[in-house]
Amino acid sequence: MSPILISVLVIVVIVAMVVIGSLIFRWGNSLGYNRSQAQNEKKRQEEAATAKSVVEIATAKASKIELDARDRALKVVQSAENDLNQRRNELNKETERLDRRRAELDGRIERLEQREQTINKRQSALDKRANEVDKVHELQMAKLQEIAEMTPEDARKILLGEVEKDSRNDMARIIRQIEAEAREEGEKRARSLIADAIQRVASEHVSEVTSAVVAIPNEEMKGRIVGRNGRNIRAFEQAAGVDVIVDDTPESVTISCFDSVRREIARRALTKLTVDGRIHPAHIEKVIEDETKAVEKIMAEAGEQAAFDAGVTGLHPEILRMMGRLKYRTSYGQNQLAHAVEVAKLGGILAAELGANVVIAKAGAFLHDIGKAMDHNQEGTHASLGAEFCKRYGVHPLVVNAIESHHHEVEQLSVEAIIAESADAISGARPGARREDLEAYIKRIRTLEEMATSFEGVSQAFAIQAGREVRIIVRPEEIDDLASTRLARDIAKKIEETMQYPGQIKVTVIRETRAVDYAK
Repeated sequence: MSPILISVLVIVVIVAMVVIGSLIFRWGNSLGYNRSQAQNEKKRQEEAATAKSVVEIATAKASKIELDARDRALKVVQSAENDLNQRRNELNKETERLDRRRAELDGRIERLEQREQTINKRQSALDKRANEVDKVHELQMAKLQEIAEMTPEDARKILLGEVEKDSRNDMARIIRQIEAEAREEGEKRARSLIADAIQRVASEHVSEVTSAVVAIPNEEMKGRIVGRNGRNIRAFEQAAGVDVIVDDTPESVTISCFDSVRREIARRALTKLTVDGRIHPAHIEKVIEDETKAVEKIMAEAGEQAAFDAGVTGLHPEILRMMGRLKYRTSYGQNQLAHAVEVAKLGGILAAELGANVVIAKAGAFLHDIGKAMDHNQEGTHASLGAEFCKRYGVHPLVVNAIESHHHEVEQLSVEAIIAESADAISGARPGARREDLEAYIKRIRTLEEMATSFEGVSQAFAIQAGREVRIIVRPEEIDDLASTRLARDIAKKIEETMQYPGQIKVTVIRETRAVDYAK
């Protein structure tokens, strides 16, 4: 029997027992109260009939529940059997597929084994053939050595020498051809760009040198400048940080100092003192202090005006103040602040023509020599000092690189850095822009000639055109035409690495062969 049916029967039995107990209880009570037996019997019969009807109803319901439970159980069993049959069919199909796959793999393994055996046989045959080839090669090499009377090492050296010679000749020929083509095409473009840039930047250029000579109204003023026991001149030199030279030069006094800013402050202060006439230590200190503030203001205004003229914006005030110091700094007689503005304009024009970033190119060209305003107070080159100073005040990294690399101390990271260097060279190489003293000029000429004659095969060397060109005459029996190209390149490279010069130096190698004979 099912659990549901058993539960129903238990419930029916419990109900029957409760009814019977109730009847017995009532029957006992009826005896206790002395009721009539007839009435009690009648009641018992009615209650028995009621209990019987309840039992019959419960039995009918239990039968119906049992039938329903059997139907449901039968359906569950049939569903389980259907699922089982379906899974059994799927397993049979999967087993058949695996059997087929196993058979295919077994066949493939057999074919691979057969192929491996075939390969092993071929490898054995190849090894045997290789051994035969090696033996034949050894016999041929022995015969060749016997015929040529030369070892393989000797033959290799000769072959490599010939290949190297041919390669060098080809390389020199290709280099010369490429240089000729690049020169022909590039020179036109470069001339056009540079000419256009110079024409657009053309302005009044004067070679300025900060004067250290102060004119005085009369010779009596020299005594007042020196003062009693030299107290005035000592106070002036100590306060200004310069040396004052009072000599026999009529109506003038010379101021000497390495710092151009301090020299300018001293010049202005001494000029004001001579005009005022009151020359004593207390007044000297006050005048120098006033002129220091005035020069600081002039430098700040000069830096701002230079940035405006160059078209460079967004610079920190400290950078502009430092640029203003270049107003009193010169290089080969060229004012550095005017040079910075000129280079910025040239760099902007070149960048616009080449499609580069004009803002970065102009900023790098304008700030490229800012380190010259501080290089006498700190250790390091003006390029590295300027780059470090600008980096401290948030200048763009590409501009910092242009400043630091314009003398090739570091690698140039952008085309704007190359443009800044080119604009600097154009400004410095412009005729009349710079001048150098006779001693430095002679030393540079002599260095060029000695450097050229230090190479093998050079007979004579002459530096011409104020050191802008060096002509080298070589011995024709030692240097051929192709080697002349290599020699010119090597000498130019050595000049770039060892010398400092504005613009460029042309290296010309001359090889001349003369055939002489006499008719008798």
